[in-house]
Amino acid sequence: MSNDITLPINWFNARFGELCKVQGGNAFRSQDYQASGVPLVRIGNLISNEIAFPESTVFLPESFLAEFPGFVLNQGDVLIAMSGATTGKMGVFRHNGPALLNQRVGRFQFKEEIKVDQRFAALLVEKIRDLVVKTAYGAAQPNISPSQIEEMEVPLPPFNEQLRIVSKIEELFSDLDAGVAALKRAKANLKRYRAAVLKAAVEGKLTEEWRTKHPAQEPASALLARILKERRQKWEADQLAKFAAAGKEPPKNWQEKYVEPTPPDTTDLPQLPEGWKYGSLEQLTSAARPICYGILMPKENVPQGVLYVKVKDMKGDRIDLAGLQRTTEAIATDFSRASLKAGDWLLSIRGTYGRVAEVPIELEGGNITQDTARLDITIKMSKDFVASAMRGTRCQNYFKRVARGVAVKGVNIADVRRCPIPICSFAEQLEVANLVGERFSQIEAAETEIHHSLVRAARLRQSILKRAFEGKLVPQDPKDEPAGVLLERLRAKQSIQEGKGKPSHPTRSHGGRRVKSNQLEGRADE
Repeated sequence: MSNDITLPINWFNARFGELCKVQGGNAFRSQDYQASGVPLVRIGNLISNEIAFPESTVFLPESFLAEFPGFVLNQGDVLIAMSGATTGKMGVFRHNGPALLNQRVGRFQFKEEIKVDQRFAALLVEKIRDLVVKTAYGAAQPNISPSQIEEMEVPLPPFNEQLRIVSKIEELFSDLDAGVAALKRAKANLKRYRAAVLKAAVEGKLTEEWRTKHPAQEPASALLARILKERRQKWEADQLAKFAAAGKEPPKNWQEKYVEPTPPDTTDLPQLPEGWKYGSLEQLTSAARPICYGILMPKENVPQGVLYVKVKDMKGDRIDLAGLQRTTEAIATDFSRASLKAGDWLLSIRGTYGRVAEVPIELEGGNITQDTARLDITIKMSKDFVASAMRGTRCQNYFKRVARGVAVKGVNIADVRRCPIPICSFAEQLEVANLVGERFSQIEAAETEIHHSLVRAARLRQSILKRAFEGKLVPQDPKDEPAGVLLERLRAKQSIQEGKGKPSHPTRSHGGRRVKSNQLEGRADE
């Protein structure tokens, strides 16, 4: 990496390899993982420029500290992710207790002969993070080696100026970090407020005042009875139309083939306001277009084929049309039972189950995968009201309770059909949907402003770092020893050592394989 910035006179451009060694972690075996012991720092432990130990942290036997001393972390170590989608994530190990370094995570071991302040070292790594990401993503798979990082150039100021820079940056970042933390708390509060709005909506608390002003409303029991009657009538009309289209007379007792919809699962449900009632999702959907999942194997993407929706296409209560793929006409025809109409609602039922999104007009005639359920909700119900119920805590907890599976959990269609939905008068449903929409609009506006503020904070952080490494953040002192003087002495010393040959690395055995105790290269897989 070349540096086009004109540096202050006492600064020096140095390769990372001249300042430190980038050490890759060890490929510890998953069968050695345990519930307690010495924490293993993996890529997932690099969180917000720190090393954290969430519930997903794995541990190794304490005996490994002596067996693998070259991978024991020290307080102040600077780490970086070297492969995968999170390449370039960094963190500083600030814990008092020991931990071990896993593969795919690199550690910067700064040379004792070089005067680099420990806190300034983290800033050097943060400075090159974008270049690390760019270099890694230039390959077929995101991956960067320690040697590639060591070839990158960084501007190095005199040691005393490093201390002044760190002091100033800590002052500026302290205020910035406090602001970012406040924004993140506000964002988390908005998420809780969103859940509270949905809970109040489907429990009748959001419209308590409205009910007082509008007492004469159709009770939910009468509305549900009307929905079920019209559901059967529509089914019978569809059956008669099919017989007529085939030129056949309806067989004897054909109406008896109608299957009544499954009643709701009322396990541990809260009391509803007077006039409300629980119904099942199946009771509120069409008998002609029953709740079902879609295509089992869409196969390869066909440019001119039929659009279909996967779970990952359902984002933020909406369907991301830009990322949709297409399947063949033949496959879509085989699963025509799940064909979509504008206004249908989709419910993810496998993997990240519980997502809810409405089908837009662009997806008319499209389809879904087996991980999604299609819901044709009756026009006698407010679809937005039903969607709020499905997104609410009660339905989400129901999905968690009935989900099945080990590696990947999912909700069976039978359980989707008996999912309990609170019902109130249609007029009150419209009022609930209106109030929820108003509050969600306020929440979305606040979330947008928080997002923009976080982006501005990130840019400000980068601007501060940029000024720091251009020598413009703090004044220079001509009395400081130039950084290049020390580097030239080290280069001369290294040249002499290389002429005498390099020592070999000691090795240790681990479970039938041999690894270097000061291994520099990490392996590709975790």
